[in-house]
Amino acid sequence: MTGEVFEALRYALAEEEAVVTATVVSGEPLGAKLLIYEDGRTVGTLGSAELEAAVRADAEALFESGEAGIRTYSLSDGRQVEVFLEAHLPPRHLVVIGAVHIAIPLVAMAKELGYRTTVIDAREFFATRERFPHADQLIVAWPDEALAQIKITPQTDIVVLAHDEKFEDPALQVALRSRAGYIGAIGSRKTSQQRLERLRRAGFSDQDLARIHAPIGIDIGAKTPAEIAVSILAEIIAVRRGRYGQPLRPAKSEPAPVPGE
Repeated sequence: MTGEVFEALRYALAEEEAVVTATVVSGEPLGAKLLIYEDGRTVGTLGSAELEAAVRADAEALFESGEAGIRTYSLSDGRQVEVFLEAHLPPRHLVVIGAVHIAIPLVAMAKELGYRTTVIDAREFFATRERFPHADQLIVAWPDEALAQIKITPQTDIVVLAHDEKFEDPALQVALRSRAGYIGAIGSRKTSQQRLERLRRAGFSDQDLARIHAPIGIDIGAKTPAEIAVSILAEIIAVRRGRYGQPLRPAKSEPAPVPGE
């Protein structure tokens, strides 16, 4: 059975499919393995339906966080079993709508962070290999049509830089119906509010619209395309980590730390 799990894991990794492995590290059956897919499918067994149900419930959060660790389970028969859970997630995927100037440094920096990158634009003279040598994929198509070709998962971050409602609105409608981990759109506060009103009229709820980070990025006073790219990536990282992008140094109003404490 262990061989079956390893073979399924190998195939899932090759297909960039998110899975969680569970291994009994204390208790019986020691060494038993279970592979859990996002859709609930499993390969292998931990020897107990009760244990497997508890492990599957905990695995759901790991598909979002990507964390690993040992969990202790107390079973109804009095046994305690420790299980090591580990998420195996595909690479983060940055999808950029709009092959504008900001997209060029954004894609280059994202590659340094280990992202797979896709740039989408209906304008063929913008979405070129000369402008985007770092992009893994260039798609010349209307954004909503292009997004339909892409597997969007919680590991997918979608950044809309189109500056044009006929491009951005259809793209955001697809993004909001997906499981994308991050959705951001460029524009002023006024433009962002107008965009939200259009999407609200299209049938999206306030809860749906709360997923859109707009104006996009963290406020670092960014002016140049490269600085704006830093701001966008900083926000994406903060959202992934559940942070707010606050300075690490203490605020001026806080007392200075006492040496040695």
